[in-house]
Amino acid sequence: MRIEYGSQVLGDVTLGGAREWLVPDGLGGYAMGTVSGLRTRRYHALLVVADPTPATRKVGLIGLDPVLNGVELATHEWADGTIWPHGHFYLERFELVNGLPRWRWRLGETVIERELAMLHGRSCVAVVYRLLAGGPAELSVQAVCAWRDQHGEQHGDLTLEGQVVAGAYRLRGPNWTPDGTWLRGVRAREEAARGYVPTEDLMRAGSFQARLESPGDCLEVTAWAGDLSEEPPPAREIIDLANRRNAALDGLKLSADAFIVKGPDVVAGYPWFGAWSRDTMTSYEGLFLATSRPEEGRELLRTYAATLSEGMLANTADGGTVGYNTADATLWFIHAVERHVTLTGDTDLGHELRPALEGILKAHLAGTRYGIRVDPNDGLLVQGADGEALTWMDARVDGQPVTPRRGKAVEINALWCNALAYLGSDLLTRAKVSFARTFGGGEWLRDTADDAALRPNQLLAYSLPNAPLEPDREVIRRVGKALLTPFGLRSLSPEDPAYRPRHDGTMAQRDYAYHQGTVWPWLIGPYATALVKAKLPTDELFGGLMAHLGDYGLNSVSETLHGNAPHGATGCPFQAWSVAELLRATRL
Repeated sequence: MRIEYGSQVLGDVTLGGAREWLVPDGLGGYAMGTVSGLRTRRYHALLVVADPTPATRKVGLIGLDPVLNGVELATHEWADGTIWPHGHFYLERFELVNGLPRWRWRLGETVIERELAMLHGRSCVAVVYRLLAGGPAELSVQAVCAWRDQHGEQHGDLTLEGQVVAGAYRLRGPNWTPDGTWLRGVRAREEAARGYVPTEDLMRAGSFQARLESPGDCLEVTAWAGDLSEEPPPAREIIDLANRRNAALDGLKLSADAFIVKGPDVVAGYPWFGAWSRDTMTSYEGLFLATSRPEEGRELLRTYAATLSEGMLANTADGGTVGYNTADATLWFIHAVERHVTLTGDTDLGHELRPALEGILKAHLAGTRYGIRVDPNDGLLVQGADGEALTWMDARVDGQPVTPRRGKAVEINALWCNALAYLGSDLLTRAKVSFARTFGGGEWLRDTADDAALRPNQLLAYSLPNAPLEPDREVIRRVGKALLTPFGLRSLSPEDPAYRPRHDGTMAQRDYAYHQGTVWPWLIGPYATALVKAKLPTDELFGGLMAHLGDYGLNSVSETLHGNAPHGATGCPFQAWSVAELLRATRL
């Protein structure tokens, strides 16, 4: 997929700053920025390092600001809102080809381009500046540096020893001239919009220079972390390797590849998420099976099975602490194993993991953490503990769930019945009868046993391979009429008094809206599957999301969008389960 923008978008920092590119390194680190070159997030940089996991990333090389024949081609925003320099005015083209970004600047008859890539499997970025027309030209690129937590800001205290920054990463390029000047009050406008500190101080560590005599001449820069003594290949070779690797991954398979990292494991979203077991297992079929990567998937399932504790998968474990505050991740794990065995015929893995899956059932029957247990009166799952939000609708404000779904939640019990069916449990018949009695009987399924709100969670009662209910066309139509948008499904009906039309503002304001009307693209998967099983049409269902690949997070699908039209994208620009479920659904 090729994505292109011209000067009308690139020369407008609002338009160009709203479209972001991502180049991952296969470890959970990445390079990321906007098509106009303006840094709008604290996460935008050329070298962001998984240190050592995606959840504990460090931001290193912020940028390489080009100066061509004395004209600054970078674009920065400052604390008072001033934009300077105006390098975006000289941009005439941006291209994303094979997932790799390329820019072209023109100063009169002189034209240069920049392309970059990461060395897959290493924390290493390569950047090449190439003269395309004109010349000779004097080119300098200024290394703007940091070394900080991905969620923080830098304010001084950065060491520089030669071309090694903070003892953490090394720069390589021609004719290095050290600098050490601090750029005070560089602003990231998206952080201001999200209610965070928007400014920080960055060090101009030094610059590389070259005289480009004729078209084809290049200036190459490489930056890497990890073993600083292990020299990576030349920058042009790294870019060639990345182009060849990415060209073999067509369409959404390349989009999906960004989230599969060494382990193997799954990054839930860029730029700020690490690995979340719920997202990993929900995404499993789309990321591993729909992309023909079952061997990696097999190892992931085996690895996760080894982490089970009291019949539960950890919700998160890569940030230094282990949390088990999830009622559904373990059930999604059983679903992922079933999908793997059914679609690949890998019965050996099914037999290997069978004891672990049966252990999950036993733990849930006996009762496990957070009040998760089977109600002996009806065979359904109950979950909940004070102050906890254990379903995927897990936002909390001031320590309290925004969408308290304690008790019997519809999708949790759909997943429970799905698991019982796969494992051939004698408990299934009773659970299915109880499911229909508890959640059915109305114009749509109840969201919990005690709440009749119209939400999309009920779709799993029809979409799962071993769903507890036969598809009900009228219910599915009503859900679609209330919740469907061109980009996914709303998390709550607009007719509900608790509906929130926009997902923006401070963190608390965003969390209040997160599951109260905000659109979630991943839900297109369960909805499309329910339509197919009900023999209802899916014509033009994916058009909006396919067009969305050219907006916000380029060649990817965002985490969320506003509930009301025009449904501007919000949340992570690059979200694993959004891509995975779109990929899976388009193959139904």
